[in-house]
Amino acid sequence: MDTITLHSELETFQVQLIEWYDTYQRDLPWRTLSSLYKTVVSEFMLQQTQVKTVLPYFEKWMTDYPDFSALAKASENQVLKSWEGLGYYSRARNLHKLAQSIASLETIPKDVKSWLAFPGIGPYSAAAICSISFSEREAVVDGNVVRILSRLTADREQYKSTVEAAKAYRELTQSLINRDRPGDHNQAMMELGATVCLKHNPKCLLCPVSSLCKARSLGIESELPRFQKRRSEKQIVDRAWIMGCQGILVHRIPDSANRMKGFHEIPTCQQLGIRAGRRAPVIERKRSITIYRITERFFRIEPSKIDGSKLGPDLLWVRPKDIDNLPFSGPHRKWIVELLERPE
Repeated sequence: MDTITLHSELETFQVQLIEWYDTYQRDLPWRTLSSLYKTVVSEFMLQQTQVKTVLPYFEKWMTDYPDFSALAKASENQVLKSWEGLGYYSRARNLHKLAQSIASLETIPKDVKSWLAFPGIGPYSAAAICSISFSEREAVVDGNVVRILSRLTADREQYKSTVEAAKAYRELTQSLINRDRPGDHNQAMMELGATVCLKHNPKCLLCPVSSLCKARSLGIESELPRFQKRRSEKQIVDRAWIMGCQGILVHRIPDSANRMKGFHEIPTCQQLGIRAGRRAPVIERKRSITIYRITERFFRIEPSKIDGSKLGPDLLWVRPKDIDNLPFSGPHRKWIVELLERPE
């Protein structure tokens, strides 16, 4: 790929980017009276989640868990409840474990290598946290940064994934970092990708470094970066909506599960050993998780069809009023509310 190699170009890039950031950065709560704790929480929440979704969660989180010590003392169930609706719940567990680790330390480390040893911290998070909080000269590389640099250099290479592209851009990102203000430089790159150098319809007229953008000069900025297309897979999941005098039958995802352990969900017909047959579903909803396009179908099943003596330990009856006390994923809680409002 072509790169910014001339000293004059590098200086222009750094100066124009940081001046733009100083003027146009968004007023975000983790930047106001910033602290290590706010930076860490925001970095965890912002992984694969948009700022507008994170904002209300962040504000409430800071009220419920104002520092590492408060978060470390909370139960996992409390933490998962607070995270409910943000998705990717391993982030919440790892943030909880990280808080417990930090709360037990006499001195908090300030280098990237040490932070990589903490739960849930990868190269991107370590670089972001250490540059913002400790002025470590370590550049971040995420999807936003990949998009900016692929356009800046007019890189037509086709990558398998953002992870592969991030590795390819690692050396370039490090060479571009503003050594006097590494944390602000990293935030400026993230800000530029989130608000100007957009995936679709980039706002090139507002870009502070458009004069250096090779893709812009060639008119191919909207074509970059290039990734191999991933084939989506369709799935159909049949779920059993069973409500009787004992309450609602729910499934608790066991601790041995790879995802969502400890959360509750509406059980599948397969888990109960029953077939939906030809009956019409009460509701049918679609959602996407990574490459999967899932159709969720909910069938009303009479409690008499279930042999209570054969229910496993992960299947339990819950009274509707107790639903709020248990962790559910956002979609499942929404579906339960919708099903409760449906007439028999």
